[in-house]
Amino acid sequence: MSEEILIIFSISFIIFASPLLSRITKIPTIPLEIMLGAFFLSVSLLSEHAIFDLVAELGFLYLMLLAGLEVDLKKLISTPVNILKKSILYNVILFSLSFLITWYFDLSKIFIVILPLISIGVLAALKKEYGDEEWIKLSIIVGLIGEIISISALTTVAAGLELGFGLEFAQTMVLFLVFLVALVFVYKLFHNLIWWYPGIKTYLMPKVDHQEQDIRVSMAIFFVMIGVMIILHLEVAFGAFIAGTFIKTFFEHNKTLPAKLESFGFGWLVPIFFVHVGASFEINALFHDGLVQKAFLIAGAMLFIRLIAATLFIKELGRAKFVLLALSHSMPLTLLIAVSTLAYHSHSITQFYYYAFILAAILEVLFVMISIRIYSNIIEINQD
Repeated sequence: MSEEILIIFSISFIIFASPLLSRITKIPTIPLEIMLGAFFLSVSLLSEHAIFDLVAELGFLYLMLLAGLEVDLKKLISTPVNILKKSILYNVILFSLSFLITWYFDLSKIFIVILPLISIGVLAALKKEYGDEEWIKLSIIVGLIGEIISISALTTVAAGLELGFGLEFAQTMVLFLVFLVALVFVYKLFHNLIWWYPGIKTYLMPKVDHQEQDIRVSMAIFFVMIGVMIILHLEVAFGAFIAGTFIKTFFEHNKTLPAKLESFGFGWLVPIFFVHVGASFEINALFHDGLVQKAFLIAGAMLFIRLIAATLFIKELGRAKFVLLALSHSMPLTLLIAVSTLAYHSHSITQFYYYAFILAAILEVLFVMISIRIYSNIIEINQD
């Protein structure tokens, strides 16, 4: 059987079986997909392939689109000032503690960027499970600001590792700032245009739609933003995230669109990305001396700094639920893997640390998902 056929059959089986195994094992679907990807690699049912890599990259970008869909800029702007200030301070504390840990243990400078990473992509899965709990809403607001900072850091690191930290890097960063200013201008322009001509929204995404035009418009915005980022030589994940934010902000009248896009993504493209992540991890690496210990230390450090920073929100959530906010931000799976992959390919970290980061990402999701379930049940019991 050819390599391509084996990969197709293996991916098909994992996508089909992982939700069923999740119900049996009580392990969240995402870690299962990663672990199954690693297992299938170890028995030679998965391997590196250009098309597999391409589809997985598309899955990652689609996940960033879904993360952007959690963001409504209109609601963010209307967020109470004290919450916005605390959210910014929260991220300042994360980066400060990350700098201290990196300096004290004499780690690679890339740790300063990696340890504070926040991604609300997996937080979307928590929202589907726990609904609109107060801690979920606050986690998304705080996480949004954190993810914007994290993706900006990812864009900066990607440019620095690819171009070096010289004149070309400086020019790219100036271009990035110009792009951000242009985004604000486009936002204002489109906001005023819709205010004057509100029918534009329903014309682009009609309420009675037999052509799936809402999906088509969303995909057009998605790919246009990716194309723009490629032209500007900036991180394409940022473009996918901006596309999701744009769709959520300006097409809020289509209440079913986010659910449709999520169903499409979590049912196909996104699982392929997580399977690919697992397939990039060799199970034999678990037996490398100190690898598991290092992964636990990385995961522990990331959780530790978030627990300290989350104390800022004790007043809003109480002394019990602020822990849930810290936990929900402790699994920046996609960005952690993205930054560690960039660092490894640019020789900023060794293969040992690359495997340690991937293992830490898996451990974080496993620990956090299970811990949130147990901890939230304990809170409910105590409240009753």
